[in-house]
Amino acid sequence: MKSYDMIVIGFGKAGKTLAAKLAKQGKHVALVEKSAEMYGGTCINVGCIPSKRLITDAQNAPKGDFEAQRAYYRRTIEEKRALTAALRKANYEKLLQAGVEVVDGIASFTDSHHIEVQSAGGCLTLSAEKFLINTGSVPVIPEITGVRESGKVFLSETIMALSELPERLSIVGGGYIGLEFASMYADFGSRVTILQDGDLFLPREDRDIAESIQAVLEAKGIRILRGVGIHRIEGGTLHYSIGGAEASLESDAILLATGRRPNTEALHAERAGVQLSLRGAVETDAHLRTTAEHIWAAGDVCGKLQFTYISLDDSRIVLSALLSEGGRTTENRGAFSYSVFLTPPFSRVGLNEVEATKRGLSYRVVSMPAASIPKAKVLRRTEGMLKALIDPEGYILGAELFCAESHELINMVKLAIDQRMKYTVLRDFIFTHPTMSESLNDLFAL
Repeated sequence: MKSYDMIVIGFGKAGKTLAAKLAKQGKHVALVEKSAEMYGGTCINVGCIPSKRLITDAQNAPKGDFEAQRAYYRRTIEEKRALTAALRKANYEKLLQAGVEVVDGIASFTDSHHIEVQSAGGCLTLSAEKFLINTGSVPVIPEITGVRESGKVFLSETIMALSELPERLSIVGGGYIGLEFASMYADFGSRVTILQDGDLFLPREDRDIAESIQAVLEAKGIRILRGVGIHRIEGGTLHYSIGGAEASLESDAILLATGRRPNTEALHAERAGVQLSLRGAVETDAHLRTTAEHIWAAGDVCGKLQFTYISLDDSRIVLSALLSEGGRTTENRGAFSYSVFLTPPFSRVGLNEVEATKRGLSYRVVSMPAASIPKAKVLRRTEGMLKALIDPEGYILGAELFCAESHELINMVKLAIDQRMKYTVLRDFIFTHPTMSESLNDLFAL
């Protein structure tokens, strides 16, 4: 049995960052990862990095000739594989150089200070004074008859390993992940149909924004079916109903984009005194400490915000707690922002109109079409709109940006919100030209 100061379970962003920092401080640290194919975590292997690489490549795909599109897609998949392999190697070597011991296998607690690690080579028992649970999340697979028997059903993680471009792609789920893949595969040349169970498209967004996004997707040829009940899958055939009417849809590939859940099944957290929620998420306080005093959790496994940059900030919060400072918490990270990498991307920070109204806040709306931005014309990306909410004192409550490079712009708006800058700071800022960021001059020119 080997003993450590800290054992990190999972090679995600929070885990690898914290492990390296502690090891550089002289701590004896081990990081347990279930598979060498997942060194670096979900993001670089089957999540953010490969998907965004493919989204970027899809925008340059040939048009109109499906055979040319298939050949182009095969090349981009091979290049994506080379990229993720290089990132895995770099992440592994970075931890070794920091002094972290990487252990392959599936970890489970035997008590509050010991874990067993099962691998092809056998079983190891490891102990530590402290632990970080960073096991991430796994896709939710809905209970649809035939879903596991069909050879044409994929998850977001597995469809990016598909070497052949599907001519007809059906996506079950109209959330952000489903929309990203819909936009990407439509750009590659697939005929895409989205099937969502809800009647309202993008229910968490304001209607003007949702309608603008829907219009852009439909202009790509993406069909969006709402209020769908899926009954069964037979091979590549989806049998479903809308409003009581039965129908079927033939597909070369079916993508399940029905959400993700915390990955805690193999962990046996209860043996360590770590409490889980009904959905299997690790319960944590504002410092990300679990119900076991010496065990923390970070990232998707906490069942809250499932984003790599949140996982990175989680590592800062845990490090703050370990250093007995505790000044950084989940409650003082500032306004939450996110981007959906459509073409163009949609990004948002803070409150939208529905949320501000529910809170009883007074606000005024400023908006503008993306087509009025000079750089959007240069990029030939004039679709979309920009919108922000401003309170009576001049502070920004939130922004929704559906335009080219919105994923970069949104960080500037978040900074303004977090630092309590009034909208006039962005209105009067001297931006370089021509850039998408100078659109903030015009958006806030009330």
